[in-house]
Amino acid sequence: MKWIVRKAKALLIAHYAHMLEYRAEIFLWALAGSLPIILMGVWIEASDRGNFALNSLDFARYFFSVFLVRQFTNIWVIWDFEKEVVEGKLSLRLLQPLDPAWHHVARHVSEKLTRIPLVILLIGLFFWLYPKAIWLPSLSTVLLWILIIIISFALRFLIQYTFAMFAFWTERASAILQFWLLFYIFFSGLIAPLEVFPSLIREIVLWTPFPYFVYFPAALLVGLPVDLTRALLTMVGWGLIFYLLNRWLWKQGLKQYSGMGA
Repeated sequence: MKWIVRKAKALLIAHYAHMLEYRAEIFLWALAGSLPIILMGVWIEASDRGNFALNSLDFARYFFSVFLVRQFTNIWVIWDFEKEVVEGKLSLRLLQPLDPAWHHVARHVSEKLTRIPLVILLIGLFFWLYPKAIWLPSLSTVLLWILIIIISFALRFLIQYTFAMFAFWTERASAILQFWLLFYIFFSGLIAPLEVFPSLIREIVLWTPFPYFVYFPAALLVGLPVDLTRALLTMVGWGLIFYLLNRWLWKQGLKQYSGMGA
């Protein structure tokens, strides 16, 4: 157990130091994810003129929560892994007594840690601009939200890392993700909370993994009604499916890997 802790600590320290060197770039990445803030204004205006399940205050809180959720769940592992396979850099990782996936996990976690000061600053800025939208979740809600964020991050990482396995057979594995993102944009709650969807569509979407990347953590934080048990079971179920698929593709991919790309 101690050697696991030592390896995890060493990986996190190394990648955290690396991410600090790019903190200015990370700041730009964070601002690049400001689409929910733009959509907030659109839906606030729409709620004043239409009849929706949420009012303008709910929309403001929801989309700011979406902004926060995306700060801690954005994933880019498929581009890194694709590059390692195509350029043959994966060979160096395979020589180490550690699954290469953990290097990517440590890189992502370290990047999230460097965002924390920025996120605190953005929270203060938001509440200064929208004082009416100030709300204070209970401690239990915040702790549960952190747990859900971790699970959501893990699920999204696992799914994208599974898609990355196709880099063993094609040089453009990221094209698969681009197709996946079409469904993610519409069904994750990124552009609209599920409350504005027709009930049948909403029921179907809740059985897919998409709402649990954005909508569910955001709704939980702002106090919208959610089915926690169903959400956890759905996330765990999709996680098991993609984990098994990931391990199978990894074993088959290593047989295909030549050391200089697929």
